[in-house]
Amino acid sequence: MTQQPLHYKTLAEVAARIAEGDLDSTSVTEALLGRIESLEPRLHSYITVMGDRALARAEAADAARGRGETLGALHGVPIAVKDLCHTRGVATTGGHSFRKGVTSESDATVVARLEAAGAVLLGKLATTEGAMVGYHRGFEVPRNPWGDLDRWPGVSSGGSGVATAAGLCFASLGTDTGGSIRFPSAANGIVGLKPTWGRVSRHDVLDLAPTLDHVGPMTRSVRDAARILGVIAGHDSGDSTSLPDPVPAYESEMELGVSGLRIGWDEAFSTQDVEPHVASAVTAAVNKFADLGAEIIDVQVPQLAEDEVAAWNTLAAAEAAAVHESTYPSRAEEYGEYFRQFLASGRNTSALDLAKATFARRRAAGRMRPLFYGSGGGAGIDLLACPTLASESFRYDPQRAYGGLEQDQGHMAGVPLGWFERSDRFIAIWDYNGYPTLSLPCGFSPDGIPLSLQLVGARLSESLLCRAGHAFEQTQKFHLQHPALT
Repeated sequence: MTQQPLHYKTLAEVAARIAEGDLDSTSVTEALLGRIESLEPRLHSYITVMGDRALARAEAADAARGRGETLGALHGVPIAVKDLCHTRGVATTGGHSFRKGVTSESDATVVARLEAAGAVLLGKLATTEGAMVGYHRGFEVPRNPWGDLDRWPGVSSGGSGVATAAGLCFASLGTDTGGSIRFPSAANGIVGLKPTWGRVSRHDVLDLAPTLDHVGPMTRSVRDAARILGVIAGHDSGDSTSLPDPVPAYESEMELGVSGLRIGWDEAFSTQDVEPHVASAVTAAVNKFADLGAEIIDVQVPQLAEDEVAAWNTLAAAEAAAVHESTYPSRAEEYGEYFRQFLASGRNTSALDLAKATFARRRAAGRMRPLFYGSGGGAGIDLLACPTLASESFRYDPQRAYGGLEQDQGHMAGVPLGWFERSDRFIAIWDYNGYPTLSLPCGFSPDGIPLSLQLVGARLSESLLCRAGHAFEQTQKFHLQHPALT
């Protein structure tokens, strides 16, 4: 493997070299700001670049290092956050045109924790409007850096996926309500960790659907994801839904390997109606886990009923309508086409339909529980292996991302409905029950587009996910292959 250029080095490596004095934060930050200036006209991954603030933070980090002070695990490393995370003194848009001039008066807890650990915040990353599927016409659509820049970047953390994959930051934060850490991580060939619901505070992070929303790291290695999670996880008095459980030492526990871990594998679930090259890559990954000492357990993953799949949209739309009650419908004309339709559907949801969707969610989540916790008190699996998505990212027209639900053309804001439907079984259920997932590169399609493996664990099993992901990563090196951008 050739030596990685600075912008493609891992966060952990850059942090170590800054700590050792081989690099300084100011020069690293200047290099990334220069790369952003060069590539952003094509990639559109940032909504706001905070250049002056980032350089001031980098200079302060270098001055602290000169005094022998260590700020934390991210000392001097440039990262970025999805533009749902409030950042004091900077606009937080959530992809809404009417929020472009609204300056945040406080930091989201995750932003405060990143900066307390020494991170240099480069800027705010592009998101779909309201963190759903479509974009508002007042914003550019991020471009996936792989291939000819004509692939879908994933929703809604597409800016996080693009910037991290393209070397425009060393790590980023995304959010996941129905796949929006996993979709862009898979589409852009990076690592995405969706933590247990409540493991990471959502305080001062703009909501889509609060009972489904998760905040987590998007990185270029599992080690980097473990390090970021260790910084942002933990109870927060500002978020009453955050969990009180102690935060493990994710990065050190990651080194324990997979020997003895029970990894569940449902061949039919993971390979039927899945692109052959995806099925082959994920099957090869499972075989590699066996070679590394894991016990592969044949399981049968319950199939979601039609009403259980449909419940996600009902619940998310109704919750979003409640979140946006102060601006919709009173400012309906300021919303983009897709999100306006989405909020309208939420407001039109009856109490009866909402109750039915809630029941369906609970049924679906309950039927998954025995996979991990066993039945009748017996032990279940430690982790489940499956694809993140049924195929690699597809070619799409960014202009269609500004549209709504084009029923006659079979698209939803530029995404083919059938493409979403093929991957539904791998995605929404883990938001329903709040279980953690890890997505990581596991190969490439015949035309060189990244493929992704998903590992799923029971509640608060992030340490096991990082152990397995890191062990696999060390044998394959897919995470060290990057898009050819100049």
